[in-house]
Amino acid sequence: MLLTDEQKMVLDIFEEMKSNGHEQVIFNYDKTTGLKSIVAIHDTTLGPALGGCRMWNYESTDEALLDVLRLSKGMTYKCGVSGVTYGGGKAVIIGDPKSDKSDELFQAFGTFIETLKGRFYTGTDVGTVGMDFVSASKQTKYLVGLPEEYGGSGNSAVITAYGVWKAIKASAKEVFGSDSLKDLRIAVQGLGKVGRFLVEHLHKEGAKLIVTDIFEENVQAVITQYPDIDTVNPPDIYSVECDIFSPNALGAVINDSTITQFKCSAIAGAANNVLADERHGDILHKKGILYAPDYVANAGGLIQVADELHVYRKDRAFKNASMIYEILEKIYKTAKDNNIPTYRAANMLVEEKIEKIGRIKSKYTG
Repeated sequence: MLLTDEQKMVLDIFEEMKSNGHEQVIFNYDKTTGLKSIVAIHDTTLGPALGGCRMWNYESTDEALLDVLRLSKGMTYKCGVSGVTYGGGKAVIIGDPKSDKSDELFQAFGTFIETLKGRFYTGTDVGTVGMDFVSASKQTKYLVGLPEEYGGSGNSAVITAYGVWKAIKASAKEVFGSDSLKDLRIAVQGLGKVGRFLVEHLHKEGAKLIVTDIFEENVQAVITQYPDIDTVNPPDIYSVECDIFSPNALGAVINDSTITQFKCSAIAGAANNVLADERHGDILHKKGILYAPDYVANAGGLIQVADELHVYRKDRAFKNASMIYEILEKIYKTAKDNNIPTYRAANMLVEEKIEKIGRIKSKYTG
């Protein structure tokens, strides 16, 4: 059968999986609801795959596929660096989160997740909220991050913001010799789920904030609460003169276009996959801009939902999230000792751990 140009996938899925080390990519279409979803399972050496479900109005299937591949690989590294016994995975739903959601759609998604029989656990991410997974829970138990009144651990954005705050403090200590954020100029991109809670931490500590968001209602909500905060238009946030730039929106914001604009000493935020390509991490290293690897800085939410899969204790989850500070100190030391970019130092530490755990788990225990 000959395929038309429109039918041909631009991406070679198996080559992408091979080059990035993925185990599985599963596509799902539900004809009743129109659900179009992809799950990518990257690596299950440490345990079942764990990762959120993103709902986004992707322009193409290829774009959605690339996103789920990148995000799932990042989850493997995030799990490894956080010390949890889970591997990396991710789900995406293709659709507009503002208009395409329904109880039936997420029940169909729950049915899809149920077919994986525990190889993959999922919960909220960009474009999804806890109540979406209350719908999904009617069809599957392999979920995390449900609202507290439905038996879950609640909003993971709170602990994610807490972890990012710790990452920013560790970065400030590395660059400026003190982890105090008082009077430091911090540019915050994104005031959604995590960004608004992060602003609360930073403002309370006395940082001078410059913020932006593509949704004006998010900006208004923040400046109503904190009138002394400065705002800029979204495209201008990259060129703001500041001490620390904190990306808390979508990924790939450190790219060929933005990297020449940065006027900061450090970058630390909650966004996933902020390096458009690893070479941008090399460029930051050469420019002397300290980069807190995103999967370390934003690991708080993962730590919470991983704890939930046992018997959730809030105090334990926040204690573990506070260790992001010490983890980054180790990464920064490794990077300095080996004169390598921080993202390479982080990857090296995680890959060594996964290899060792893989050897331990390979032993026959009867």
